[in-house]
Amino acid sequence: MSASSENSVSKVVLAYSGGLDTSVILKWLQTEYQAEVVTFTADLGQGEELEPARKKAEMLGIKPENIFIEDLREEFVRDYVFPMFRANTLYEGTYLLGTSIARPLISKKQIEIAQKVGADAVSHGATGKGNDQVRFELGYYALQPDIKVIAPWREWDLNSRTKLIAFAEQHQIPIAKDKRGEAPFSVDANLLHISAEGKVLEDPWDEAPEYVYSRSVSPEEAPDQPTYITISFEHGDAVAIDGEPLSPASLLTRLNELAGANGIGRLDLVENRFVGMKSRGVYETPGGTILLAAHRGMESLTLDRGAMHLKDQIMPQYAELIYNGFWFSPEREMLQALIDKSQERVSGDVRLKLYKGSATVVGRQSPNSLYSQEYVTFEEDSVYNQQDAAGFIKLNALRLRLNQMRNLSVK
Repeated sequence: MSASSENSVSKVVLAYSGGLDTSVILKWLQTEYQAEVVTFTADLGQGEELEPARKKAEMLGIKPENIFIEDLREEFVRDYVFPMFRANTLYEGTYLLGTSIARPLISKKQIEIAQKVGADAVSHGATGKGNDQVRFELGYYALQPDIKVIAPWREWDLNSRTKLIAFAEQHQIPIAKDKRGEAPFSVDANLLHISAEGKVLEDPWDEAPEYVYSRSVSPEEAPDQPTYITISFEHGDAVAIDGEPLSPASLLTRLNELAGANGIGRLDLVENRFVGMKSRGVYETPGGTILLAAHRGMESLTLDRGAMHLKDQIMPQYAELIYNGFWFSPEREMLQALIDKSQERVSGDVRLKLYKGSATVVGRQSPNSLYSQEYVTFEEDSVYNQQDAAGFIKLNALRLRLNQMRNLSVK
């Protein structure tokens, strides 16, 4: 197919990894849209060398000034991961949203680059079946309402790996020998998590093979002795491990190492995609699993009951907004303001025991603690009159008594 004149673009910013799919997309944009392509490659801590992406883009004819590679690890953790963890965010009760939370940052940077270079379009490599197309494009439109979006997987007929490889060969796009065969599953990775979906994982009855996991040892192979660590918080964000101050990305990197060595952070999930279908994914979020447990431990000591319970009530809605791609929506920002207000006194230390797949809070302390041994003690005290409880119970029971009296009278 050829792009029609009314859909023509002069310059497009492509989210580019350097892999087969996005390299084919790069050439396809050049041939089908006759557009000047600008590549953007984000370092979100996926653990891959990014310079090969630069060299491949140059080989495909991209001018050096049109190749953007940015280290976004600190911004990713500080401005996206940490705000999300202040809410103890879980989608459908278990998923720590490792893929979802990376998409708004990529969208934001693409739009910034488009504005910088005067591009009139942006493009991504997400398929027409998944959530990522929604997340990317909602981000684009929220930040630049008139931007044109090109989603090749919704336009072209290169709908098989055989066709992709044939297109690559036709246009002299190099393909590593180990990339010619069909991958056993697809992978997405960043500093917060790594996910695996499809192929060998499509049957939800079959246990995921051990080779799917890359960031953690199996709990069975983890050390027989527990590891104890202390995480320090300031205003809801982790700032130090065992007394050592660390930047956001450095801290999450260290937690990943500690958790992975102890078999922590594995999740096998069947989730509900925003586009309507269910999918099975196998996720590893080692450091995030520790961080969630530690943050809840810190809140248990420092948050008022009403504030804590309100946070728990709004969390599923907040999680769904992130999962569905509405990071830049006014309602997400409103909820974030409420969440951040709750974190003003969430500061102190949490001690955790890491052992064979579990991260357990075993101690917590804070200068802002609401826990009072004087009130809660089982021993004799002089601050709490137990007789006051009788009136408290009777007042709370009044509506229950009236309801039952009515029921009995009707009978």
